[in-house]
Amino acid sequence: MDDREIIERVLAGDNNAFGELVERYQVKVYNLALRLTGNEDDACDMAQEAFLRAWRSLGAFQFESAFSTWLFRLTHNVCIDHLRSRQRKSAVSLTVQDDESSELSQLDLPDPAPDPEQALLLAEDRALVAQALAALPTDYREILTLRAINDLSYQQIAEILHLQEGTVKSRLSRARAQLRNKVLELGNYSAQSSSKEAERRMRNAL
Repeated sequence: MDDREIIERVLAGDNNAFGELVERYQVKVYNLALRLTGNEDDACDMAQEAFLRAWRSLGAFQFESAFSTWLFRLTHNVCIDHLRSRQRKSAVSLTVQDDESSELSQLDLPDPAPDPEQALLLAEDRALVAQALAALPTDYREILTLRAINDLSYQQIAEILHLQEGTVKSRLSRARAQLRNKVLELGNYSAQSSSKEAERRMRNAL
């Protein structure tokens, strides 16, 4: 079934059908949240919150865009709200416990493992790129996540971020350049191979 058929089932009263949408998009939603928040626990919480908001707001979805675009926009907004809140509270150490029950069960977010012989190198690449990505401004980090990790089209990204497609392309180009420079800064490369090596590690890890 396509997304529309599943949504129509949910709106008709089949709440279990929403689980099919969760299974279909949970990895991409989690990856987007992880790249934006830079924290696994926060990413799980934000993914959970995004799906909860999607479920509660599903009746307002008008099919004017793809469901995935709408869902990623929700995820983006949830994460940005969280980052702003975290920034405001950065000067104060707070422990927040949310005991509110939810109809949605805890997401089971798979983490596919690479081939054993590549595991170490790939882990190093991902750690390096994740460190470099986390050091970028939020607008660059989010656009790289949407394009390189979630593989969204320029049009989808424009809809999610409320930008023109031309702005998306130019911002993405600048973001890639900054990420490459940051990888070069953090990694250990020879003068001759540095640029190519940084590009390879970026592609492997994203």
